[in-house]
Amino acid sequence: MAHDIKQMDIKNIIFDFGGVILDIDPQLTFNEFVNLGFKDTEKLLSPEFMEEIAAKFERGILTPEVFRNKLRQFLQIEATDQQLDDAWNALLFDIPAERVEVIKKARKNYSIFLLSNSNEIHYELFVRDLQLRFGYREFDDLFHKAYFSFDLHLSKPNPEIYEFVINQHELNPAETLFIDDREDNIETAQMLGFKTYLLQKPERVRDLFVDGILKSDLDIK
Repeated sequence: MAHDIKQMDIKNIIFDFGGVILDIDPQLTFNEFVNLGFKDTEKLLSPEFMEEIAAKFERGILTPEVFRNKLRQFLQIEATDQQLDDAWNALLFDIPAERVEVIKKARKNYSIFLLSNSNEIHYELFVRDLQLRFGYREFDDLFHKAYFSFDLHLSKPNPEIYEFVINQHELNPAETLFIDDREDNIETAQMLGFKTYLLQKPERVRDLFVDGILKSDLDIK
């Protein structure tokens, strides 16, 4: 019965994107870098790459042009902008139509938001997918509001990006469910008073709802 009460208290839902709405597989991008001539894929997990290149691009500190140039230097390969973009985007799958339906139904019962760590090159691809396959001009038309790290110059798990969303919409974290696939992002949300749900494979976001209502037996923290 406690779960029922907990679910009834929820008025808002914040969804992560990659790993929740959109499936991703970073290994596919690693493979494409190898195809372009890069040899040492373990370097892609180094702080030099993850923090100084990828994370800064994710926060909009690097423009796509600067990012591509830094990527060429780091990978030590000759590649066109298009080749780099295609390799960088290889990790992204198409947005599943059934997940768009889940969001549309959930929107009838909750205020729903998107909060994504993403970058401009990825964004251009998946917003085009949203437009061409689903007829939405942008993610703000599917969610009540969508936020992307490169636009805010903030990223999860920094508390400030959560606080920005709270303040923009005067959200009560105790009435807000935060759904993400990363434990560090979940931990910050919990610290700020959000209800949270860690989505782990093979579970899908559709498994959390029945006709747009959160299931009563979810293990919400």
